[in-house]
Amino acid sequence: MVTRWLRAILPPTKLERDLALQSVLSAFATGSFLTGTAVFFTQIVGLTGAQIGLGMSAAAFVTLALSIPLGRLGDRVGAKRLWVISALLEALLYLAWPLASGFISFVVLLAVLASVETAGRSARNVYRIEVFPRDKRVGAMAYQRAARNVGYSLGAGTAGVALGIGTREAIIAIPLITAALLSINAVMVSFLPAIKRKVEVSTGPDLHITPAALKNKGFLVLGVCNGVLSSNQILLNVVVPLWLVERTDAPHTLLAWLFGTNTVLAVLLQVRASRGADSVNGSLRAVRRSGWAFVLSCLVLSVTHETVGWVSIVLIWIGHITITGAELWQSASDWGFTAELSDPRRMGDYQGVWGLGYQIEPLVFPALYTFLALTWGAPGWAVIALIGITAAAVSHPAARAAERYLAHHGSPVADTTPSPTLETT
Repeated sequence: MVTRWLRAILPPTKLERDLALQSVLSAFATGSFLTGTAVFFTQIVGLTGAQIGLGMSAAAFVTLALSIPLGRLGDRVGAKRLWVISALLEALLYLAWPLASGFISFVVLLAVLASVETAGRSARNVYRIEVFPRDKRVGAMAYQRAARNVGYSLGAGTAGVALGIGTREAIIAIPLITAALLSINAVMVSFLPAIKRKVEVSTGPDLHITPAALKNKGFLVLGVCNGVLSSNQILLNVVVPLWLVERTDAPHTLLAWLFGTNTVLAVLLQVRASRGADSVNGSLRAVRRSGWAFVLSCLVLSVTHETVGWVSIVLIWIGHITITGAELWQSASDWGFTAELSDPRRMGDYQGVWGLGYQIEPLVFPALYTFLALTWGAPGWAVIALIGITAAAVSHPAARAAERYLAHHGSPVADTTPSPTLETT
């Protein structure tokens, strides 16, 4: 019985299991630090809340400017090599956090770290697309996303212990633990199979022969739409907690249960939600589902300002579950689009352009959504819903335009020689 249950939840191949384990480890590392950032930055680095917010915005602008160049770097040096280098640099940068003091060092270190993380994320995504055959990519990425949620939970628990101890030494230990885990992560990545590509990628001055990803307007618009739909994370982590505290009578302890529900559902349902999203049509179907779940969440949550007692609790919980659905389907469509609509000759470049949507999200939506929901109330939630459903609708013509562009420019179908480790064991 236990063996059958494990087979049902574990990835079916060795490579998928290796990448899932790597995802747990890296998320364990970063989750530890993310949980303790507020305490670490205020008590150790000596910052105010306003300075932390300003520094994060500055780092976001830097990564927005560098997203495309860092993506193209992967095309020149290779996805796996850049991923390993980024992982090592990331570990070293976390070792530097206890030495940071004051606003300037905070901004510089945060901007450099964010840039390294962006390069590593782009390289990791290219590797995941290229190392798997076409029919396994989205499913493998879904397992890795579920594994990352497990890792974040472990990281939050570890940081919680350190914060519970509360001493300066315990708080300083948080980035050191993160650095140690990321060092192990870099070693794990270095032992992953090398990519054997059938599509030759120019690495010299003739790289411009293949049209740059920015010229694919459909793909650029689709990436922005994906960034808008990914703002479900802003609803989950920023807007709903503030709305619950300031505009409803629900108990504040409900927040812990909401986040726990989101984590459990993400672990259990991400693979199921990703089924069928391994084509453009399947990804568009996932986008539609994500868009409607986004809208339903806004409608349900908007009425909780007027409800009381258990009605408020149940409706907020339902709204949080539907946001989770929006998250799972948006993630599935993301993987399908990037796998199917990226030019294999410029995978890193396309990942850099795709990342623009994710870079815009933290710059725009926390302030916008918070203002709309907390200031306008129900009409504000309606505007948020309209933003989400518009992004889902525009995704359809944008995806078709990206398809036509690749066909017009003779993009070869990406093909990867499967590694023997893909065999089920």
